[in-house]
Amino acid sequence: MFTDELRHKVWNEIRQRDLRAVGKLLPDEVFLGAAELAGVRLGRSALSLVQLVWLGIASAIDRTRSFASILQLTVKLLDDNGTWHPRALSKSKRKGRKTAPGRRTTSKHSPRGTLLTRISEEAFVQARARMPLSFWTALLLVLGQRFEEQHAAWVRWKEFRLLALDGTTINLPAWRGLKTHFGVAKNAKSKGRTQARLVMLQLPLVRMPWRYAVGPIGQGERTLAAELLDHLSPGDLVLMDRGFWSYGLFHQIQGRGAHFAIRLPAGIRLHTLRRLGPRDRLVRWNMPTGPRWRGSGLPAHLDLRVVDYKIRGFRPSAVVTNVKSPRKVSREDWVRLATKTEAGARRLEVGLYHRRWEIETTFSELKVTQGLEGSLRSRRPPGVYYEIAGHVLLYLLVRWLMVEAAAAAGLDPLRLSFKAALEELYDMRHALITATPQRVSHVLLPRLLERFAQHTVPWRPGRHCPRPHDTKVKNCGRGKRKLPHKLKQAA
Repeated sequence: MFTDELRHKVWNEIRQRDLRAVGKLLPDEVFLGAAELAGVRLGRSALSLVQLVWLGIASAIDRTRSFASILQLTVKLLDDNGTWHPRALSKSKRKGRKTAPGRRTTSKHSPRGTLLTRISEEAFVQARARMPLSFWTALLLVLGQRFEEQHAAWVRWKEFRLLALDGTTINLPAWRGLKTHFGVAKNAKSKGRTQARLVMLQLPLVRMPWRYAVGPIGQGERTLAAELLDHLSPGDLVLMDRGFWSYGLFHQIQGRGAHFAIRLPAGIRLHTLRRLGPRDRLVRWNMPTGPRWRGSGLPAHLDLRVVDYKIRGFRPSAVVTNVKSPRKVSREDWVRLATKTEAGARRLEVGLYHRRWEIETTFSELKVTQGLEGSLRSRRPPGVYYEIAGHVLLYLLVRWLMVEAAAAAGLDPLRLSFKAALEELYDMRHALITATPQRVSHVLLPRLLERFAQHTVPWRPGRHCPRPHDTKVKNCGRGKRKLPHKLKQAA
């Protein structure tokens, strides 16, 4: 790879111009902090880790373009606009260099291209394959810390840092290399389709990704979740789907000094110790007796709190948590429902556990609205990991801008439309590329945030989006059947 300073400077300017809307959220100190945390060098080439991050975001934005065209798009726009002249820089680089008659200045097999600003797709693919995933993880960690410092009120609920945990699948192109690495789905709905598994920890009050892990479809959600839960801090409160019910995960969270809340699955035997109030009790769950837990070194039991509740039209349910004190989180705080919006009335807050559903909206916005699913170009696993990382980072940065727009307008960040914000960002992109730095900072970026705040979604308490077969009994195989959580309405 080439490492001359001029190429690095040129490409740094190109990428900063290309994505100025989110450029202020990714200053040099963010990349330096991530590199130090991951124990890697940023590099000084035109395809350094910094440039690869910018190109990853650009590939998430320009989903219909090939990697080669993404590499050249901004150079062409700047050159055609007349505000920047890559040809002149290319000539200045060659000026004064003497070459023997008939001898080529570069190898005909070089992937570096002929112009100073040109990088071939082959060079990009080679650099991308060597980019460590630990750098993406460290980058999210540094960005998360900076966001908490600037917007602490949208991260915490009372004394807890609120997090939501869930998983989803990502449909991949049916290339042989991807099929071999990630595997194919075996369930009836997606049988035979190449898929990857994505598990995410999210800040539900702003729908911002905090950590994520990607693996083969055969790797369980709880296995990937265990990797993410190692990053928890004392005072964290993780809202989980009941699919993450696990004696080991519960102890892992408690070992970090953190807390959790999860719905109670069917068939779990809990011994009631005492009542804390109406439909609120303290229970004991003994360690499972299977061979997996023998010799694990874990305590023989867990003391937990169970909050029973029922929503009209659904079967009775319960929230299980290790926050045992009703003074810290009351029963009403856990399961409160917002069902009214009379004029002039104070808006009722959604129950704490029901905030977990914000991560489902994040998956929908990431996979469908932003276009992660169905737009991946790579044929090899390293490229897929790279593209997913670019999409997650783009989603995080757009959500960050939405928080700033909501704060300036005095709104709740969840009241702003992500789809409209993404469209506004796309519409202003070319103006940001060719504008002067003064116009960008003083005119275009404030205008962009104002446009974000103009697109609000209505407050719709109690809204329910039915799923297919919500009221049908599920066949789990081997003679086992699962009753639906939703009740069938009488005719």
